[in-house]
Amino acid sequence: MDYDAQLTHALQKLHDEGRYRTFIDIERQKGHFPHAVWTKPDGTQKDITVWCGNDYLGMGQHPVVLEAMHEALDATGAGSGGTRNISGTTVYHKRLEAELADLHGKEAALVFSSAYIANDATLSTLRTIFPGLIIYSDQLNHASMIEGVRRGGGEKRIFKHNDLAHLRALLAADDPAAPKLIAFESIYSMDGDVAPISQICDLADEFGALTYIDEVHAVGMYGARGAGVAERDNQMHRIDMINATLAKAYGVFGGYIAASAKMVDAVRSYAPGFIFTTSLPPAVAAGAAASVKFLKTAEGQELRDQQQAMAKMLKMRLRASGLPIMDEGTHIVPVHVGNPIHCKMLSDMLLDQFGIYVQPINFPTVPRGTERLRFTPSPVHDAGEIDRLVKAMDSLWQQCALNRAELSA
Repeated sequence: MDYDAQLTHALQKLHDEGRYRTFIDIERQKGHFPHAVWTKPDGTQKDITVWCGNDYLGMGQHPVVLEAMHEALDATGAGSGGTRNISGTTVYHKRLEAELADLHGKEAALVFSSAYIANDATLSTLRTIFPGLIIYSDQLNHASMIEGVRRGGGEKRIFKHNDLAHLRALLAADDPAAPKLIAFESIYSMDGDVAPISQICDLADEFGALTYIDEVHAVGMYGARGAGVAERDNQMHRIDMINATLAKAYGVFGGYIAASAKMVDAVRSYAPGFIFTTSLPPAVAAGAAASVKFLKTAEGQELRDQQQAMAKMLKMRLRASGLPIMDEGTHIVPVHVGNPIHCKMLSDMLLDQFGIYVQPINFPTVPRGTERLRFTPSPVHDAGEIDRLVKAMDSLWQQCALNRAELSA
């Protein structure tokens, strides 16, 4: 085989389909987020506003987080020194897991290097712990959940997105004595829609299934203490395993699960993705713990309220301009484009002409024909920035060769 020619072919295919992804060189500036500096390919720089970050509440810049990280760095140095089983467990890791267990009202928590690894490692390992386990997975679950279910082998059932009737039919068709687990997300990040948590838990109770929820895009953002949609809907006690991240609303890095002490102990003892991975640096664990603790407070609720207000304002303004937003009532604001080339074009024009940074979301992240721009307003955006964004979108939508209806078709 001509390996070089095959590489060229594979990359050209992405270019031809308008799906080739480029990294934008941006530098966030402490104390000035969401503003950043973009270094263009020619080496010149431009001030920009970031509209597609997952640091939903700006906690990656918060003094409480930075102070905790500096303190841990000065006290312990940079790295953790190894895996948790050998030399990588510190007081900072234990403190973080205690904060997370308390957040979700569970007996224990276990920190991983990312929420992707936490999903993959946990879901694949559950097959070992529960032989014959059948996993019922929502059609739109994140790639990390899909990979965990696939890698674990065994029986799986894919139910139509948020379709309770289909889930019930799948559960009813299987052996009542077989161990079962329903895996789903609370907020599906590309559309911003929410799972019917209570009804899924009802089905789990009826058919004797465990429940596994991914709250990655909800922790820090919903609930009285930021534990997620399950807390907001008073369903947290009905969930057996919660997966979430420290890298979005909490503004740092890492992922985790929270569950019963025995469940966490079993995953800790069997999951290769945990056993053989170097643990988080202590400074990262310290910053994450400080962020989780802060967002449990009234000050954290103020940030959540401000963020929701900004999201509501942006949706209202975009809708008033006739743009095809996808509003599911959450903090995520997708604008439907429906074509990967147009989506990339709009993204490039927003950045180059207006200093507005939002990445195109294309296949395989979303299905073909549903390509979109996905905006994530935060408490550190303001009304003036929303005004500039909406005017820029309105202007570009009219500049494009297609009208609103065609571009969103």
